[in-house]
Amino acid sequence: MPFQPVKTSADNVLRFPVRASAVAVPLRPVLIVLHQETSTPGRVGNVLRALGHGLDIRRPRFGDSLPETLEEHAGAVIFGGPMSANDPDDYVRREIDWIAVALGERRPLLGICLGAQMLAMHLGARVAPHPEGRVQIGYYPIRPTVAGVAVCPNWPDHVYHWHREGFELPEGAELLAEGSDFPVQAFGFEHAFGLQFHPDVTYAMMHCWTTRGDQDFESPGAMPCHRHFADRAIHDVTERAWLKEFLDRWLARMPMSAMSEAAE
Repeated sequence: MPFQPVKTSADNVLRFPVRASAVAVPLRPVLIVLHQETSTPGRVGNVLRALGHGLDIRRPRFGDSLPETLEEHAGAVIFGGPMSANDPDDYVRREIDWIAVALGERRPLLGICLGAQMLAMHLGARVAPHPEGRVQIGYYPIRPTVAGVAVCPNWPDHVYHWHREGFELPEGAELLAEGSDFPVQAFGFEHAFGLQFHPDVTYAMMHCWTTRGDQDFESPGAMPCHRHFADRAIHDVTERAWLKEFLDRWLARMPMSAMSEAAE
């Protein structure tokens, strides 16, 4: 018997109920603070876009202003850079002072490497080089704490670093992950988080950093160039998966009042 196509109409099509959560609600952009002319938000930016957020990119070092309020943003990420949180440059001091806006409005704030050091300094902690001049350049192990696992499970056991300075745990902050040469690897303070390591680094960024920063491989504790790529092949899958879940949970910390406004 030949196949007979079934004629359909609006009357005989099964309709599925639409859940309220399935209705598309425009998401607020995330403020991105970068420190070099050619810097990008890397994998963090990729994840935020995949989650539906636009990126409002600012470079205060090159004259961009920072917003007086984060009412129009879902959160803010302050990235790394070759400068120090201890530098006297005006833009460095302005960024550190500006952190008060995010903390005061209880908006999700994430500091990565230099950004984490700026957050720690704003909270009164000391930022300084390792006492023996050691650095972390390459992949190094970290150990999540019980508090860290509560914030986000499935932490990678090795993460990518490129830094000469570290920071103390700010008073009132929670240690989320620890390491050896630089004990404080991640901390949380209310809606703000600081990561000493670089989950933002893409494969292309790693090529760029290892080429332009090859002189740093002579520093005590630095991994040789070939180890960066060999270790990435081992550890990157876990770090990438953790980052997506971490950012999703981080953005969920937006105050309920702001989330309600966005849905109106």
